[in-house]
Amino acid sequence: MINAGLDGFLLRVQMANAAEKTLDLQYYIFRADSAGKILAQALLRAADRGVRVRLLIDDADRSPGDEQLAALASHPGIEVRIFNPFRYRGESKLLQGIEFASNPERLDYRMHNKLMVIDNAVAIVGGRNIANEYFQVDPERQFADDEVIAAGPIAQRLSTSFDSFWNNKLAIPVRAIEGEAVTASALAKFRKSLEAEESESDPVRNVYLKRKGSGEPWASFLTGKRPLVWAKAEVIADAPDKRLVEKGSRFGSLMAPLVAQRASEVQSELLIISPFLIPGKEGMELIKNLRNRNVRVRILTNSLESTSKVVAHAGYMHYRLPLLKLGVELYELRSRPEKAAGTGESKAMLRYGNFSLHAKFFIFDRKSLFVGSMNFDQRSRNINTEVGLIIDSATLAEQAAKRFDEMTLPGNSYRLAFRPNPAGGNDQLIWLTQVGNKTVAYDIEPARSEEQRAKATALSLLPLDGEL
Repeated sequence: MINAGLDGFLLRVQMANAAEKTLDLQYYIFRADSAGKILAQALLRAADRGVRVRLLIDDADRSPGDEQLAALASHPGIEVRIFNPFRYRGESKLLQGIEFASNPERLDYRMHNKLMVIDNAVAIVGGRNIANEYFQVDPERQFADDEVIAAGPIAQRLSTSFDSFWNNKLAIPVRAIEGEAVTASALAKFRKSLEAEESESDPVRNVYLKRKGSGEPWASFLTGKRPLVWAKAEVIADAPDKRLVEKGSRFGSLMAPLVAQRASEVQSELLIISPFLIPGKEGMELIKNLRNRNVRVRILTNSLESTSKVVAHAGYMHYRLPLLKLGVELYELRSRPEKAAGTGESKAMLRYGNFSLHAKFFIFDRKSLFVGSMNFDQRSRNINTEVGLIIDSATLAEQAAKRFDEMTLPGNSYRLAFRPNPAGGNDQLIWLTQVGNKTVAYDIEPARSEEQRAKATALSLLPLDGEL
């Protein structure tokens, strides 16, 4: 298990440095920020020594500057493809929105997968994208996330999943859409800018340089100091033609039913960590059936103050009381946890920015678990493609459960409860937490501002569940 964000970043750079033959990366987001550029340098070094590098990126969440990554495709050893690209390549969100509105059926379909495989032998799979905040080194905001490093035959199966997307008609070579950015001169300019930034000081680069010389955590995996856990695992992934599979017009895999099937077989306890929680009719039916069998269900998600997407929180607001009335133990992560244990970052970093949840876990009876890119929401179930592992390991399941228990400590989260309204009106939600040694109860939803609270309330009135 890779819980600490910085470990996840260092591992990627170190794995790229260790690759001998092939290096495949598949991400929903790959920013050209400090973390992205340091990793891009590692990809260039690998290609320079003859490694075949393939980079597949979704096109939904571009930011200004990300187009620089197209220059990588000018290297003879690097191929870059964009999944389901927009025709408009500029930075105007308005123009991108207009194009989306003109073709929502195609452009709403996104590749949410997160995967890196070296030499078909070692892989990292989980919830992290490539950007500063996902590695918990950005003073502005940090995402608590989780992933696993996996070796052996399972890495080959993950590589097969990558190939199915790489060879799909929606994976368009970046040369076809960013032609001007894919030239030898563009690559030379990009290399020069990367070299110039090596001497610059920023929080991400400073932390990276401080840890770079140790070779950790990769060195500990190689020496056995940090041993891998031997376990049976299964790759579960959506087909790149997911929508056609759902309609029955194309054969392929769908992962949400497989996770739901494992969850439905739980005997005593189901733990769920999901940053966005919109269970929908199917998810609520699953939980209701578990509760009817007296299975303990505990869920951790984001609070309004910690969420990165207010619109997703607005959809989740409708499910809180129904979940509580089923007997679900529901927790919302605080944006400023009091204890660093379980958060994946140092005590010093907890003082900065906004702390948010981004991990995706299902833990079955503390004997097995799902970890991957899939949220417990309608978008992951029906719209986005996802990838992950179901691992039959009590050791890893207990590690994940410990992380759940630490993040749901009273000083790190809000536990939700409700007061029945004696007059027969709406029941009153309560947020219970601990400040210092004192238990505190809020009957107004904790938020970063009145404006944020008002925005969530307004959005909750819209019928958006299917898109969230």
